[in-house]
Amino acid sequence: MGDDDGGCCPRMDLFRSEAMQLVQLIIPIESAHLTVSYLGDLGLIQFKDLNAEKSPFQRTYAAQIKRCGEMARKLRYFKDQMTKAGFSPSARSMIEVDIDLDDLEIKLGELEAELVEVNANSEKLQRAYSELVEYKLVLEKAGEFFYSAQDDAAAQHRELEVTHEDQSSITSPLLLEQEMAVDPSKQVKLGFVSGLVPRDKSMAFERILFRATRGNVFLKQSVVSEPVTDPISGEKVEKNVFVIFYSGERARNKIMKICDAFGANRYPFAEEHSKQAQAITEVSGRISELKTTIDVGLLQRDNLLKTISNQFEQWNLLVRKEKAIYHTLNMLSLDVTKKCLVAEGWSPVFATNQLHDALQRAAFDSNSQVGAILQVLHTKESPPTYFRTNKVTTAFQEIVDAYGREKNMPMQSKSEVVARLYGVAKYQEANPGVYTIVTFPFLFAVMFGDWGHGICILLATLYLIIREKKLSSQKLGDIMEMTFGGRYVILFMSLFSIYTGLIYNEFFSVPFELFGPSAYACRDISCRDSTTAGLIKVRRTYPFGVDPVWHGSRSELPFLNSLKMKMSILLGVAQMNLGIILSYFNGLFFRSNVNIWFQFIPQMIFLNSLFGYLSVLIIVKWCTGSKADLYHVMIYMFLSPTDDLGENQLFSGQKTLQIVLLLLALVAVPWMLLPKPFILKKQHQERHQGQSYQPLHSADESLEVEVHHDSHGHEEFEFSEVFVHQLIHTIEFVLGAVSNTASYLRLWALSLAHSELSSVFYEKVLLLAWGYNNILILVVGIIVFVCATVGVLLVMETLSAFLHALRLHWVEFQNKFYEGDGYKFYPFSFALVTDEDE
Repeated sequence: MGDDDGGCCPRMDLFRSEAMQLVQLIIPIESAHLTVSYLGDLGLIQFKDLNAEKSPFQRTYAAQIKRCGEMARKLRYFKDQMTKAGFSPSARSMIEVDIDLDDLEIKLGELEAELVEVNANSEKLQRAYSELVEYKLVLEKAGEFFYSAQDDAAAQHRELEVTHEDQSSITSPLLLEQEMAVDPSKQVKLGFVSGLVPRDKSMAFERILFRATRGNVFLKQSVVSEPVTDPISGEKVEKNVFVIFYSGERARNKIMKICDAFGANRYPFAEEHSKQAQAITEVSGRISELKTTIDVGLLQRDNLLKTISNQFEQWNLLVRKEKAIYHTLNMLSLDVTKKCLVAEGWSPVFATNQLHDALQRAAFDSNSQVGAILQVLHTKESPPTYFRTNKVTTAFQEIVDAYGREKNMPMQSKSEVVARLYGVAKYQEANPGVYTIVTFPFLFAVMFGDWGHGICILLATLYLIIREKKLSSQKLGDIMEMTFGGRYVILFMSLFSIYTGLIYNEFFSVPFELFGPSAYACRDISCRDSTTAGLIKVRRTYPFGVDPVWHGSRSELPFLNSLKMKMSILLGVAQMNLGIILSYFNGLFFRSNVNIWFQFIPQMIFLNSLFGYLSVLIIVKWCTGSKADLYHVMIYMFLSPTDDLGENQLFSGQKTLQIVLLLLALVAVPWMLLPKPFILKKQHQERHQGQSYQPLHSADESLEVEVHHDSHGHEEFEFSEVFVHQLIHTIEFVLGAVSNTASYLRLWALSLAHSELSSVFYEKVLLLAWGYNNILILVVGIIVFVCATVGVLLVMETLSAFLHALRLHWVEFQNKFYEGDGYKFYPFSFALVTDEDE
């Protein structure tokens, strides 16, 4: 939070955004770089782009940004290489040294060239090594083919000779003699191709070969047991060694094309046994030499990457800072004649002295003869919205701000309701984030009331908070990142859930007598726990929360339904009244008497004449124990306001009061609708009739912004638009008073659903498993109970209650006062510079 202003009470920084001012800086060129650097360290000024009409390439410092971009590319290349090699950038540099950007550019260029050369050599060597490994496999496997074929041929030849000697009679086949007497010069010479093909393509490879050659090839394959590194892709692939025998040059050409198409690597193979053995010996020697060379190259690369990793974070931070500085300098206007840069930007009023100090230090450290000049500009432009938050309040403020992030979506992709989303608070309007810190976790807990489940969520959240320093420096998944960012929101949600769980007296749906014994006891022995018949009050009322005797009784559901439904209405009316009261403080702050008299007052009258009165009836019924039907009272208050109430009368004079309240509600509608447009029209005519100038800070300035939603020049006043806008606003409020109150009944519905689900899991899983008196069934039952509790109640129900609480704040609460048409303060700060910033 911010600093105190002094006095008895500290200033509430979150209720109103910080007072902002538009400042102009006149900076000498020789100290401009250092000045912007110091302002980036300070992080309290949001620069305006004074060169918006220029393209990025026409700006003054385009060349420097290009240099920084090139250095950032080299650093990304280094990071990719370190990731592949298993290195991580050192969290802190071994030696903190000041390095000039020019020296860093030269050093990065040298390191990149060296690393590229090392990688290129390593890639060539690795490819040659992989080819040799494959070649060796071909020599070994194909050699086995030829050895087995030669042995079979020799055995068959001996068998034919023996058969010819034994069968020399006249009955011996003549064709066999012709076969053995064939001229060797007329035998067909078969060629062969050997290599490796990926195993997943081997079947298709074989079919295509058969079809292309019409079966005039012989294919022999052998499976390689271990995956081999492919020389081209560098990935581990399961392959088969193949040998294809063919006849003719045309068949050979077809085989070569098919091998190329299937990515089959071909290798030469000698038929002679001696040459095969010699080739295997030579390949084995070359593999050993290449292995040694590759290991040396990898060691050299690892040493280079280790050197880079020690300084990587420092270099990366320097390049990002320099790039951000030059981006900012490109937003400044260059005054060539005066040798200076002119900057404009928004800064908080409290930061004026800090800005002066930063400018003076920059002028001194850069040895500039002339210091930078800071002056405040007076403008009617709407300033940005800036709340000083800490790690606890930031998440709650994000809940408020997040409702407007869909505004940039194209209109055709959104529904009519979503098109009216809120966003960042208007400059210095009342901030709902202050109340969200309490109301959001409380409304969540009303729907999630179980102190056993609350303790489970609390323990998980405490783990995130205790390890927040370590987790904040790690890259988490999307869901985990979101959960970690909202850890303090979840902490408050769990604490409030424990509180409401104690009120509901539910611990995993089981009641406990924590605050004393029950106020009721059995009248006689025949009284059973499953019914309230026979129960009498023997002690004073249970001191805190729901009496445990209600749980399990026949009256439990009607009693808790009535309690939670009425409680939901009371909470809803209270929160909506808070929203309308905040609209009063907005009108008071912006000096808009029109909004106070013709918006705040009639809205308070209308809402409380109907639903405020209903809330009073609920409290009176609780206090008196009356059996009056409140549904009947409210319905006939509209249908027959003059009829007697009979047994539904809660107090004397109720009928007269209802008639008065109904008349007030009817009067409040035209009160909201008619006067405001005519008063705005009259004020506009008085403001612009015979006046050329207007005071800078007038009482009606906020009113003018409200009417025209613009701050430039004198706009025309369109009475029809203002009247239609007021008509829509009035109808929306009148209908919304009913629908918003009904919407708060979701507190009752989800609370009941959570309680019943918890009861079902406990009774139908855990108690049922316990009743079997079997250890195995009990263990299974406990596992199912834990999984159901965690998966359904602690995850799905938590998310459901979170979303419903979010809706109640965004729609039912904030639409009573929150305009949300501001824009966020994004200062130039090195703390916000990330790897993704370009």
